[in-house]
Amino acid sequence: MAEKEFTLHDVVEMKKQHPCGENRWKIIRMGMDVRIKCLGCQHSVMLPRKEFSKKLKKVLESSN
Repeated sequence: MAEKEFTLHDVVEMKKQHPCGENRWKIIRMGMDVRIKCLGCQHSVMLPRKEFSKKLKKVLESSN
């Protein structure tokens, strides 16, 4: 399976939605870990890059 392409400030959809009901997240930091911010309640979560790639469903809006 090809690696999903994502960059800083992309809006992405995850496989599971956030408890607040929103399923859209913005990537706000990238490195060994990826920090994403819920666009519903503004809560941020940091995930290891490998785990983030596994949980990512699709990129909704690209920052380019």
